[in-house]
Amino acid sequence: MALGQGDIITVLQTALAPAFLLVAVGGMLSLFAGRLARIIDRSRILQNLFIETEGHEHQCIVDELHDLQLRIKIVNSAIYLSVISAIVACILIGLLFVMGLTGINLSGVIAGAFIIAMSLLSIALVQFLREVRIGVRDFMIREEFLERSDPQK
Repeated sequence: MALGQGDIITVLQTALAPAFLLVAVGGMLSLFAGRLARIIDRSRILQNLFIETEGHEHQCIVDELHDLQLRIKIVNSAIYLSVISAIVACILIGLLFVMGLTGINLSGVIAGAFIIAMSLLSIALVQFLREVRIGVRDFMIREEFLERSDPQK
């Protein structure tokens, strides 16, 4: 079967949507990796302070370390889901080329792969939202640091 230039162009144009999905996932993975690095850095700082503190301050560090451990697990799952989504998107692009160049009807498989890739990406984003919410909660300034010296404010 001879392939025309138009067939190749059509397949390339069709493969652009999943390729853009890969670009988006790559950007998200970079963001997730940055968050994970910051969480790990913070946990190392707190682990060093763990030995030096007592009482209420020590308990605050322990509580934050528990939250950091949870955040690490959540970001790790977001990374995992995003990578699986990217792999499915790569398979999707391959399937588009196979279908376009051979004429084999893979429409159902391609639609399923796209749904799976988008579902995994959506779950990864939900995980990221969970991690951000925990991080913001931990970043809230404790009341003892918010004492006002001017009673009229």
